Parts: sequence; C-alpha cells; structure tokens
Amino acid sequence: MTKLKTTSNSEVDNATPKATKTAKGNTRTSFDAKMYLMWYESMLLMRKFEERAGQLYGMQKIKGFCHLYIGQEAVAAGAQSVLTKDDAVITAYRDHGNAIAKGIPANAVMAELYGKITGCSKGKGGSMHMFSAEHKFYGGHGIVGGQIPLGAGIAFAEKYRGTKNVCVCYMGDGAVRQGALHEAFNMAMLWKLPVVFVCENNNYAMGTSVERTTNVKEIYKIGSAYEMPSSQVDGMSVEAVHEAMDVAVERARKGDGPTFLEIITYRFKGHSMSDPAKYRSKEEVETYKAKDPIEQVLRTLNDKKLATSKELEAIEQRVKDIVEESVRFAEESPWPTIDELYKDVYVQEDYPYIMD
Repeated sequence: MTKLKTTSNSEVDNATPKATKTAKGNTRTSFDAKMYLMWYESMLLMRKFEERAGQLYGMQKIKGFCHLYIGQEAVAAGAQSVLTKDDAVITAYRDHGNAIAKGIPANAVMAELYGKITGCSKGKGGSMHMFSAEHKFYGGHGIVGGQIPLGAGIAFAEKYRGTKNVCVCYMGDGAVRQGALHEAFNMAMLWKLPVVFVCENNNYAMGTSVERTTNVKEIYKIGSAYEMPSSQVDGMSVEAVHEAMDVAVERARKGDGPTFLEIITYRFKGHSMSDPAKYRSKEEVETYKAKDPIEQVLRTLNDKKLATSKELEAIEQRVKDIVEESVRFAEESPWPTIDELYKDVYVQEDYPYIMD
C-alpha cells in the first residue's frame, strides 16, 4: 500500500482530534467500547447484506447491475460515525453499503434490489440508484462522476439556508478523470462550500488500474491545484477514516470550505457481479483480505476485552436476523403497478405533456 500522505494548509494540519500516543509512538485517537461495537455491527451488517445480495443475484432474484461493497465497509462506517442525521451523503453506483450506513433500513434497500414498490426508490432505481430524501441520502448515480457537481450543489444549498450541515460526496478513482470534478472543486473552494469530497480509491476503475489511467497516481494531490486541504487515508482502518473525516467535517461546519480525502481501500469482489476480476492476482487480493477492516475491529474488541463473547454473538445474530428479514420483506413485497411509470417523473403532479 502507498504510504499515506497529506498536502494541506496549516489550519487543517493543526486541527487534530483528541489523541494519545501508541507504544510505537504513532498518534492515535482513543475510542471506547461503544464506538468499536457500533463500527463492528455497522460493517458486519454491510458485509452480510452484500454477501446475501450476491447469492440472490446468482439465483436471479436480483437482476441488472449489482456492484458490491465488500471490503470497503470501513469507509462508510468510519465516515458515518462523524456525521449527523441531518448531514447529506451522495455517492456513485456502489451504493448499498453507504445507503445502509446512512440509516436506510435493510428492508428498503433489499426491496429496491428486487425492484419492488417498497424499495427506497419504489423499485425504479435498483442497485445503482438508491435514494432517500428522508435520510438525506441522494444517490446512487450511474453516470461516472455525475454526482460530484451535485454534491457541491447540495453543499451550496446548505450554506444558502444557513445550516451547519455538511455534504459528503463519494466517488471512485475512475471518476476523478471527469472534467466535472475540476469545475466542482474550483467552485467549492471559491465559495467555501461545506462539502467533503471522498475518493474511495479501490485501485481499479472497473478493470483498469490507477497506474494505467493517470500520471498523478497519488490522487489526493489533485486537490492541491485548488489549494484544497487534501490527504490520503488508510481505508482499511475504520479509526483512520473516522479521524480524517472528523477534521474535514469540522472544517466544513466552521465555514472554512471543502476537503478532499483519497481513502485507499479495496474491493474483495469484482467491479460488478459480472466481473471475474482476472486482471488482479490472487496474491494481491489476499494481501488486502489480511487487512479486512471487520476482522481488525473484531481483533481490537477481543484483544482489549471491550466486549464479551455473548455480546459479539448477539450482534452477529442481530445482523443475521436483519438480513434474513430484508430478504423475506423483499420476497413478499408487491411489484410496482403500471401507473408508477407516470409517477415521480416531474415535480408537477398534473404535468400536461405526459402521453399515454
């Protein structure tokens, strides 16, 4: 893994959460049992949900595109432990994990995968277009990089309204090649918008490695062109994600503008369910699996005796029950009726130009 680096102004460099020194002399924030248990349950729910979704896809219960989040759970969990329910999140099409982390019930996410009316997008979005205004989760976007200016726009709306809310805008490493990113970065810095841009760098844009697509392999450096505080973060460590997000979100809330975080992570599966991922070696995948963020948190819980075996078993059972209930809910939910084709197309309900 690339050594993690930072390029930012002195204000962000000096704004660190309350921290302690580890035995090796590294600075690390001290987290309590409650936080670790929350992270463990959140990440485990994402993992088990995605594993079940993968099985159901193979059974043709879920159709169309399906991009699993397995391996990247620390990014969503670490970020969400900093955010409030009023903060907004927008992401690309690998969105199931972020949707669940933001609080959308697993039932609504699974039903959406099934294409049922009880899904969070009424079955009209499917895997790539999860949405919930109630939870301030604004997609799920299939256009590569399309969500980046939208994230800046959401942040602009929050600033315009005078709130202290923040928008977190996720993208993949392939999306940073889009020109819309540069326009959004420029405006976000110019207007000091309360947005945290997050590149979930899992090393591959579909099947193409970062090394083959750019001369700037350390993606966080792109932010320096706009004097945007930018840094690289270990995305296999939920603690590291939380710490970096804590600084970035606080900066945004204070009105000091955006931050760009390149979070180095890894997907254990292919780009989508149709991708055999033959462009990666088994050794590479196993190297990252050894850094599994869920196993790291579980190890911390056990080593520091922060939870009993009964507590951990209870979490595992609760997660299993939630996932199985989501499948039952999706199976038993009705399909959208034909008239749903004409709903949610325009804001104006009696829009006169819809043709039968």
